[in-house]
Amino acid sequence: MAAHLPKRAPEPATVPRAGRYTSFRDFYPFYLGQHANRTCRRLHVAGCLLVLAIVVLALASRNLRLLLLAPLAGYGFAWVGHFFYEHNRPATFQYPLYSFAGDWVMFWQILTRKIAF
Repeated sequence: MAAHLPKRAPEPATVPRAGRYTSFRDFYPFYLGQHANRTCRRLHVAGCLLVLAIVVLALASRNLRLLLLAPLAGYGFAWVGHFFYEHNRPATFQYPLYSFAGDWVMFWQILTRKIAF
């Protein structure tokens, strides 16, 4: 008969754990938890808007070299938000693809008022 292991208390749903995520669905609550500060979220929105403006300008002017500015603009604003307002390490360093997707999902949810601006 197997030894009976004590049950671990479930973690509160409002406190997402950092761990090894295998799906965006599991990662996104953690991502949102890393963006609790309103100024940080606003800087993410500013960065996303600037990225979109750069893409439109690059396509309209047919100067695709402008696209090199997009990561600088997007991540620059976001990282200022994390380092100076949120006081945490951007998820981009550990989860680059999930974090990139999270930026755009959060941006859309802010625009659609599912998340406070």
